[in-house]
Amino acid sequence: MSAPLRLVIFDVDGTLVDSQADILAAMAQAFAAVGQPAPSRNAILGIVGLSLDVAMARLAPDADHARMVQGYKDAYMVLRAKTGAAQSSPLYPGAREALTRLRAQPEVLLGVATGKSKRGLDKLIEAHGLEGVFVTQQVADFHPSKPHPSMIHQAMMDTGVAAGQTVMIGDTSFDMDMAAAAGVHGVGVSWGYHPVSALRAARTVLPDFTALDAVLGELWGITA
Repeated sequence: MSAPLRLVIFDVDGTLVDSQADILAAMAQAFAAVGQPAPSRNAILGIVGLSLDVAMARLAPDADHARMVQGYKDAYMVLRAKTGAAQSSPLYPGAREALTRLRAQPEVLLGVATGKSKRGLDKLIEAHGLEGVFVTQQVADFHPSKPHPSMIHQAMMDTGVAAGQTVMIGDTSFDMDMAAAAGVHGVGVSWGYHPVSALRAARTVLPDFTALDAVLGELWGITA
């Protein structure tokens, strides 16, 4: 009897890639566009993962959010073009190897659920040569902001994988709360933009990508 299909969904910024330099610079320009000083680094990184309109509303409740969103997008595109997405948003150590190991397992499907736009995700995937790796790609253009479970629900519908066989991996409380709302396993990472103490809804937290295989095996009840 063949093994059941399993789905591993990854957040992107702060989980697979470290894009904080461009995020901070683009946010500074977005605030400058409306004549306001940028928030602190911690405040900005604290909203990474939310859709841009929701993030701007949290950071600057009384500002022109539409103008800030467009300013952020324009600035991010320019910054990315200067150095290339692979350099400005490098993969974290072990990320590519982990994806390769998982993709080699025929019963495991990979997906992403990100606050990025489709255009931004497409550029990043192309820059890192990850075309064809993720069979389901959920982006901010088509869903409510995290932690709403819409992205995970759609990913499970796309792949036909049950909640008990689905894992969401991310670095923020938004990712872990989204996983909990969708009824799937939430696995946090220790290297991202939210402190580990904020990942209260996570089943467990990875110290690095080398621990991922063992964690997934434990969640799925697979013995070595």
